[in-house]
Amino acid sequence: MSADPGRPAPLLAAEGVTKRLPEGVTLVSDITLTVTGGEFVAITGPSGSGKSSLLYLLGLLDRPTSGRILLEGTDTALLAPPDLAALRLARLGFVFQFHFLLPEFSALDNVLIPIRRRGALKPAAARARALALLGALGLAEAAEKLPEQLSGGMRQRVAIARALANDPVLLMADEPTGNLDTKNAAAVFDIFAKLAAEEGRAVLVVTHDADLARRATRRIHLVDGRIVSDETNAPG
Repeated sequence: MSADPGRPAPLLAAEGVTKRLPEGVTLVSDITLTVTGGEFVAITGPSGSGKSSLLYLLGLLDRPTSGRILLEGTDTALLAPPDLAALRLARLGFVFQFHFLLPEFSALDNVLIPIRRRGALKPAAARARALALLGALGLAEAAEKLPEQLSGGMRQRVAIARALANDPVLLMADEPTGNLDTKNAAAVFDIFAKLAAEEGRAVLVVTHDADLARRATRRIHLVDGRIVSDETNAPG
């Protein structure tokens, strides 16, 4: 894949990526794409089209059968599993349809989990960062509350704060609004748009919701594991 001198270097590049199961089922086929900082990309397609499979490959949660994925120029196929896990922890953030917050931990402690796993910050600095993230997402007063004390929209915002805990360059979300009402779903997409536009992060979101997908700056549509369209959304 040759570089375009008119575009910034991609944060993420997939080159001929295919994922085939041992029984012969192909989940994604010959995917080639790049994602740069500041892009908010919606991945759409019918059920079973390979949306989540592609996201897990791009997020280094799964390895392709063929092709390669580069993150900030690093060929991830060359990394041993511990190095791959460390790269994921340091550079990628994940949000899923179910928030997966630990019920016995406060919102603050849930956000602290990835920071403590990475071990790059001292306790006081880690706590300050987690509190700052919660505050930025309108959750300052919820820091000490347990997940069961929060609404669905608040829980998903805590999950977003947790995904941002280690300052990732790339945020990935798999149907993050699937369990939210229309108002909270729109609020989550507004957060993603702001993260891309104002902080320069790349954001990839799998969604079945066409209206929400139009809020992204770019839309990739899959059918039967292949990209059938990759278009820039009109502003507004």
